[in-house]
Amino acid sequence: MAKTEKFIFSSESVTEGHPDKIADQISDGVLDAILRDDPLGRVACETLCTTGLVMVAGEITTNTYVDIPKLVREIIKEIGYTRAKYGFDGETCAVITAIDEQSSDIAQGVNAALEVREKAITEEDVAKTGAGDQGMMFGYACNETEEYMPMPIALAHKLARQLTNVRRDGTITYLRPDGKTQISLQYEGNKAIRADTIVVSTQHHPEATLKEIRTDIIENVITPIIPGHLIDSDTRIFVNPTGRFVKGGPMADTGLTGRKIIVDTYGGWVPHGGGAFSGKDPTKVDRSGAYMTRYAAKNIVAAGIADQCQIQVAYAIGVAEPVSLNVNTFGTGKISDEKIISLLRQHFDFRPAAIIRDLDLRKPQYRALAAYGHMGRIDLNPIPAWEKTDRAELLRKEAGL
Repeated sequence: MAKTEKFIFSSESVTEGHPDKIADQISDGVLDAILRDDPLGRVACETLCTTGLVMVAGEITTNTYVDIPKLVREIIKEIGYTRAKYGFDGETCAVITAIDEQSSDIAQGVNAALEVREKAITEEDVAKTGAGDQGMMFGYACNETEEYMPMPIALAHKLARQLTNVRRDGTITYLRPDGKTQISLQYEGNKAIRADTIVVSTQHHPEATLKEIRTDIIENVITPIIPGHLIDSDTRIFVNPTGRFVKGGPMADTGLTGRKIIVDTYGGWVPHGGGAFSGKDPTKVDRSGAYMTRYAAKNIVAAGIADQCQIQVAYAIGVAEPVSLNVNTFGTGKISDEKIISLLRQHFDFRPAAIIRDLDLRKPQYRALAAYGHMGRIDLNPIPAWEKTDRAELLRKEAGL
């Protein structure tokens, strides 16, 4: 997003107790549990949660067994919904499952790619796995933050994580799990110069006053996270702007898997292909393709080849090779976008089986990503493979920089 004029851009995040994120964590919790015993399991798991009810549905093909109701309750309690007065309780909520096997029509295209079926390659080739669906995915990186992420979404996530931290460690005792954050940054060209508006909404005990909440949130959540040079006398700070947020979680708002895809990626700074991540095994290119494009874009920026890099990849269901690869550096590239595409084709393999191999996607690691974003997660230990910059030096040399 190359800009020269002044503009304001906003991004939001939500806490792990937000109903949509509860659903994402349950779906990815099921995926992790299956991958732990069956790395080749096929999973497309969707979750709905509402007042007193969680429903887990989808298509799963595996040779292991997962006690889904038990897993659901454990996740809900770990998030913090342990008492009915919070509006949701992992002990007493109903859990319904409706699971079927993956469609055989889809499976035949994933098990043997079009290239295999047409005898263009041998089944031993890494290209034997076809894409699990059609679609396009976007990856992006910029040198604006240490995470190589746009600053608005990076700060929104940090605010949301801090809101959860002060609840969990008892710094603010009256907080409850549901919460949302949002930040609007004013830019001049490609540089953020000030925070125009900061919004924090948090579920709370009914006896906590708005004045008390505002004071505590500014002191313990906003001030430690937002750099002081971004806040000025004109910065607007809204804390629980409706005046009350006691009823929260699934009791206040039905949660669904995949409804926070902009929170999961780049906060709206760049396009989104439309596919969600959570609950999908890595043969689904919605997930693996998005991770690979992020990995490639981050290494391009870390190599100093561009200040910003957006990559789009697209697939046809059952076909291993992407149908298209597009790069946009928004005028910040040290070499042409066409040359960057050539580098990508040379040093990154975008076929699904190769992505799974290179990014080690068949291991359980996904529930930790189901809140606070899938990209820029340098807070995790170990960091996800797609956040590494291990190909940057090679790309720098190949680019002649």
